[in-house]
Amino acid sequence: MHTPTDASERDEVLVCSGCGTTPQADAQAAARLTWSRGTDAGRTTWTCERCSRENLRSIESKLDSVWW
Repeated sequence: MHTPTDASERDEVLVCSGCGTTPQADAQAAARLTWSRGTDAGRTTWTCERCSRENLRSIESKLDSVWW
């Protein structure tokens, strides 16, 4: 599990890369535990629970075969 290492990363406002939604200010910490975190072209991306569920097959298909 990824743990934010500096204040700027902990204070980053999450934005879903799928639908653009953001969690309420008081729900940011909880969202870090329930949203999916990824890396795209060296940058951190976040995907909300709804988008993660809707795109689960696509996410799984991108995993290396060693995961299975």
